[in-house]
Amino acid sequence: MSTEKRVALVTGGGRGIGRGIAEGLAEDGFHVAVVDRDEATAAEVAKALQDRGLAASHHVVDVTDGAGVRAVVAEIETTAGPVHVLVNNAGFDEHLPFVQTDEEFWGRILDVNFTSALRFVRAVLPGMTERGRGRIVNIGSDAGRVGSSLEAVYSGAKGGIIAFTKTIAREAARAGVTANTVCPGPTRTPALESAMNQQESADAVMKAMVRAVPMRRLGEPADIAAAVRFFASDGAAYVTGQTLSVSGGLTMA
Repeated sequence: MSTEKRVALVTGGGRGIGRGIAEGLAEDGFHVAVVDRDEATAAEVAKALQDRGLAASHHVVDVTDGAGVRAVVAEIETTAGPVHVLVNNAGFDEHLPFVQTDEEFWGRILDVNFTSALRFVRAVLPGMTERGRGRIVNIGSDAGRVGSSLEAVYSGAKGGIIAFTKTIAREAARAGVTANTVCPGPTRTPALESAMNQQESADAVMKAMVRAVPMRRLGEPADIAAAVRFFASDGAAYVTGQTLSVSGGLTMA
């Protein structure tokens, strides 16, 4: 699939892993639609890419708003062109024992981490199918593969992303659309740093996290972006329904 004059939509593209993905896809020649609920960060990423001579635009939406999602996809396709690559990266979590959570909390976690991906896939998949080509890359988590303490609902949501992606891959394969999941392990992002700052023994927790990774370092957004860039590339045209961990060897099953 040639990347010339094609559009990649990245949700949660204003910071962290999403920003790394936006930068990588822009470098690969896509017009990147940086989608985020925070207009300032989305605009900053798009401008930084434009200043490098790369194609980008920023778009604001709350991924839990179905009408808003449909409207932002229509806006992108009107102003930039058909979406050929969709990256569902937007995510949210709070670390709590499951018995300290309630249904309101479950709903928020599921809506951002699972249902939002359904909304965006529903909005772009008919066009991809009609054109006979497309790439869907959903950002899961190793928590969705092996579980993670204090992240029960988040882990369930990301496990759902993996199963959902495989099903879309089966349904869309004959139309030339691929769907794959990238599962980051511990990755150095503003969200991780914020979570660590809330820990009483942040340094010890961080060191333990690094020791658990066979490569003895945390991931960087560019590491995750590299996997997304592969799934979005011409070389991945025959790869669909796959789940790839990018975790420095932390997860090998």
